[in-house]
Amino acid sequence: MLTNSTAVMDTKIKRGNKMKKKKTFSVENRITIGTVIVILAAWTIVTNLELVDTSILPTPAAVWKAFIEIATNGYKGFTLWQHIGASMYRLLVSFVLAVVVAVPLGLLSGSSSKFRSVLGPIIEFYRPLPPLAYYTLLVLALGIENESKIALLFLACFSPIYIQCTSAVMKVKKDYMNSAYTLGANKKQVFTKVIFPSCLPDIFVGLRTALGVGYTTLVAAEMVAASSGLGWLVLDASNYLRYDIIFMGIIIMSATGILLNGIILFIENRVVPWKGKD
Repeated sequence: MLTNSTAVMDTKIKRGNKMKKKKTFSVENRITIGTVIVILAAWTIVTNLELVDTSILPTPAAVWKAFIEIATNGYKGFTLWQHIGASMYRLLVSFVLAVVVAVPLGLLSGSSSKFRSVLGPIIEFYRPLPPLAYYTLLVLALGIENESKIALLFLACFSPIYIQCTSAVMKVKKDYMNSAYTLGANKKQVFTKVIFPSCLPDIFVGLRTALGVGYTTLVAAEMVAASSGLGWLVLDASNYLRYDIIFMGIIIMSATGILLNGIILFIENRVVPWKGKD
């Protein structure tokens, strides 16, 4: 009997693995890949037939050639990987700092109306402001190097995470908490076992939003005051009308943004497997 049961379990596991493999290449994934192929094909046809001015919209081959050129020889004293590394360093350091600070403060604000009354006006004061509006003040206070950029990106990433965490706590159903208290749980157990797990899906939404806001702010900051980074590379290339390099920089920005977003989604799927299954 035990052998038969084991065989049945093995069969179910194999079927489950096959189902997972099928799901990884779903209809949606095929549509996404097809969309990308259609866009690349349209871009190639339009530029090769010179339906548009190729000095403004370069061919995919020209963009690829620019990528190989800069990947091999670098650009203005820095390699391509140094430009990417400079941007990623500024973004990731500020993003991690924002997560470490904003998540606990947001959860605390959601749990305490008095604490929320203290931080709320400060967040609402600077949140609507364009980040570059106060970037000058940060440059004057911290200098033109990475410190001012990291501070700017920290502020840009902070508010989306804080607001999402606060909102997530306030959305937790009272019935869940009362049920836990009825079963003998204390406040710490209610927070760790009920409130925090319930907030995780919204927290990850805040992280993805903050990452997008931070990346756009990073590129703008590098265009204003920097001597390296993807934003500076694109701006400098525009001064020389190097549209092939501009498109290359934009594609790299998009690719790195998609990669970072994909990493957060991967972690979310592992940490919050129950999302959307209520």
